[in-house]
Amino acid sequence: MLKSKTFLKKTRAGGVMKIVREHYLRDDIGCGAPGCAACDGAHEGPVLEPQPLDPASSLCPRPHYLLPDTNVLLHQIDVLEDPAIRNVIVLQTVLQEVRNRSAPVYKRIRDVTNNQEKHFYTFTNEHHRETYVEQEQGENANDRNDRAIRVAVKWYNEHLKKMSAENHLQVIFITNDKKNKEKAIEEGIPAFTCEEYVKSLTANPELIDRLACLSEEGNEIESGRIIFSEHLPLSKLQQGIKSGTYVQGTFRASRENYLEATVWVHGDTEEDKEIILQGLKNLNRAVHEDIVAVELLPKNQWVAPSSVVLHDEGQNEDDVEKEEERERILKTAANEKMLKPTGRVVGIIKRNWRPYCGMLSKSDIKESRRHLFTPADRRIPRIRIETRQASALEGRRIIVAIDGWPRNSRYPNGHFVKNLGDVGDKETETEVLLLEHDVPHQPFSQAVLSFLPKMPWSITEKDMKDREDLRHLCVCSVDPPGCTDIDDALHCRDLGNGNLEVGVHIADVSHFIRPGNALDQESARRGTTVYLCEKRIDMVPELLSSNLCSLRCNVDRLAFSCIWEMNHNAEILKVRFTKSAINSKASLTYAEAQMRIDSAAMNDDITTSLRGLNKLAKILKKRRIEKGALTLSSPEVRFHMDSETHDPIDLQTKELRETNSMVEEFMLLANISVAKKIHEEFSEHALLRKHPAPPPSNYEILVKAAKSKNLEIKTDTAKSLADSLDRADSPTFPYLNTLLRILATRCMMQAVYFCSGMDNDFHHYGLASPIYTHFTSPIRRYADIIVHRLLAVAIGADCTYPELTDKHKLADLCKNLNFRHKMAQYAQRASVAFHTQLFFKSKGIVSEEAYILFVRKNAIVVLIPKYGLEGTVFFEEKDKPKPRLIYDDEIPSLKIEDTVFHIFDKVKVKIMLDSSNLQHQKIRMSLVEPEIPGVSISADTPNMDIDEPERKKKKREK
Repeated sequence: MLKSKTFLKKTRAGGVMKIVREHYLRDDIGCGAPGCAACDGAHEGPVLEPQPLDPASSLCPRPHYLLPDTNVLLHQIDVLEDPAIRNVIVLQTVLQEVRNRSAPVYKRIRDVTNNQEKHFYTFTNEHHRETYVEQEQGENANDRNDRAIRVAVKWYNEHLKKMSAENHLQVIFITNDKKNKEKAIEEGIPAFTCEEYVKSLTANPELIDRLACLSEEGNEIESGRIIFSEHLPLSKLQQGIKSGTYVQGTFRASRENYLEATVWVHGDTEEDKEIILQGLKNLNRAVHEDIVAVELLPKNQWVAPSSVVLHDEGQNEDDVEKEEERERILKTAANEKMLKPTGRVVGIIKRNWRPYCGMLSKSDIKESRRHLFTPADRRIPRIRIETRQASALEGRRIIVAIDGWPRNSRYPNGHFVKNLGDVGDKETETEVLLLEHDVPHQPFSQAVLSFLPKMPWSITEKDMKDREDLRHLCVCSVDPPGCTDIDDALHCRDLGNGNLEVGVHIADVSHFIRPGNALDQESARRGTTVYLCEKRIDMVPELLSSNLCSLRCNVDRLAFSCIWEMNHNAEILKVRFTKSAINSKASLTYAEAQMRIDSAAMNDDITTSLRGLNKLAKILKKRRIEKGALTLSSPEVRFHMDSETHDPIDLQTKELRETNSMVEEFMLLANISVAKKIHEEFSEHALLRKHPAPPPSNYEILVKAAKSKNLEIKTDTAKSLADSLDRADSPTFPYLNTLLRILATRCMMQAVYFCSGMDNDFHHYGLASPIYTHFTSPIRRYADIIVHRLLAVAIGADCTYPELTDKHKLADLCKNLNFRHKMAQYAQRASVAFHTQLFFKSKGIVSEEAYILFVRKNAIVVLIPKYGLEGTVFFEEKDKPKPRLIYDDEIPSLKIEDTVFHIFDKVKVKIMLDSSNLQHQKIRMSLVEPEIPGVSISADTPNMDIDEPERKKKKREK
């Protein structure tokens, strides 16, 4: 049956266009209940259970299916995801509304409907002849959708009666809309609010904790006092932004000070990029990463960023007077130059809340259900939740979601989502750091896995079309020990014409991951493989990452090869790119490859090839450094694990060999060659990588630090920086050069992916290369897969697709890749920090030599070379007499009593694990040498407040 709608539309040119919309209605859409004779065999995908017995509800004891409306899906998704809730009918009307209003919830509901065990069924009510309703005159879209949902529930209940009279199956309508519920009951439809239904599930009381609290008024703490000013409606905010009264930007809370935040203004103008906000009332309930509208305050109310560290340690009561007193501390006397544009939040344009990990701060009131939750991320405010299981959740990591933040509440309201496990437990802490850094780490879904090749797999004739057979070449790979995702392999051979042929062969991942399918979408979403200390979160499923795409030795593999003809002076005479098939003759570690090169007894093909590569790599590196490429340093750490407990038993800085450099040189060369090629072919939509030059102000600290050691560092170009770093050494202080390079690394900008058509600065500062991309690691970076696809099209080895040549789509993709790479880096650092804590927990207190990296107003930041560990030594501690501190920003130096500290000074520190704050356990450092009475401690003094929670616990037990 066909419904059609005709309407007239005026075109831009002034003409009139007739538009006809056709809507097909069908009789053969299944209801999803198995055994239904009326629509037998019309179901597709997961179906409902024939006898839904669980969960037992005191309100509706008969077997039933649930049918929620849009708002229940949007706000109570945590309840619906719970294993106790099964047999739910999701209407097309509801799904479409959710899709328009919240992409994350839509994705979650799609995942639930794809989960066979949940028995969620999507019913296409908009195309079913008996459930389709037309919008009536004077009826708005919302009311029409509500009516469509009620019509569908009514139809279901009548339809199921026909199926079997004695079965008594019914469909329960779940809605939190008062009017909709009343209308449903009038029409004889069994309807309940989500809360009523959940509370009726007597066998699952824990579900009540997962309910989102939505009523903003009644659900508030007794104090009726209004703390915050009202948020303006969106229409007013948009008008204000248009007229310039308000500015729009991203709210960034401070880690150091909960009463301060900055707003990064959206727009192209560089000036006033940042607005500072100070004080609770000016922050006005904005949460980190929200998009907000800000009103600038008059200049006489501008403030300077405060240098005070303030953490919210308030108790459960709303102690606003205390906050006001703390806000007065912030107003530090500042000279005119330090004042920054200051503003206040007048409204929220878009909330960017996510589920937060953290711990419960149990209420002191016995039997209380209301408690405060303290997030692990210090930038997030504490959240007030209601839970009946507070005692069970104490000392555990939990997840909580925010529901709303009323004007009369000091903290936002939220609800409990999930218990992750005990604090300090390795599995739990790994889960927390993955969640907090937004690293997608759930197992790959069936939809994704369905696109993997069927095993056993081998290269077919079809695969060899447009491919060169290079299986005869003496190719080998060189990687860190234990590497299973081998992306790259190399070869070098004599051509007989006096020149050399050098090949870089990269796993042909784009052969297996085809554009647009579920596997491709998931890889694009993940963006990168994340390497933690004991775990790898793959970007692509293991069958590809560790098997079919991994260039292991003695197996045939598909590759994408970049092959140069070079003379013995490493000058490129020719370059060509080809899809290929290779068979690696050896998978070596860096140490094994180095031993082969150094051993006079070995002269086989692999060793000869390695020696040729190593010789060329040295020339390439020398030439690169002459051009101004930087050799920077960062103290990388490697843990040695106990084979039984998997706890770190030793910690050492990573050793770099010649072979590390050899592989790196050819990877860089391949990346540059490919970048030139794809940019020649696709000047508007090549995916490239750039490294912006740092602004001169970034180098101030480096120049001052070198000056304090009578060395000069020039920073006008990368070349002058590289040269002055090479010259900056001290015979009496050999480690100084490494320290300078570590400090120089801190001055750098972040390298980013970008689309060539959206930018005109391609330069890579650190590599001193005019153009660069990533081509050599497609198993672990999605950017490389796109570059492979561009290169394949450029050489005619594969066909293109629309998204590949859409520069706006590519720019959006780059944005996600940059975010994922940054988060992966932070997650890796957090993993190293956690494992370092485990190491010092078992090692106890140690004293080590350290060098000062930075001096602060009340602390020094030191680096311990032995462990590659960085930490802060504070000189002002609670409940201890404050020493006399004089800070000089110009040198920079810090004078403590009569001792002066400069950057790079050698000190001795005591290292221990401070567990006084369970949520934020940290490595604590104290000064041992030089000795300063009342400040330094002796190396063998035990520190008293290291196990604060233990002592408290004992008191409680007494």
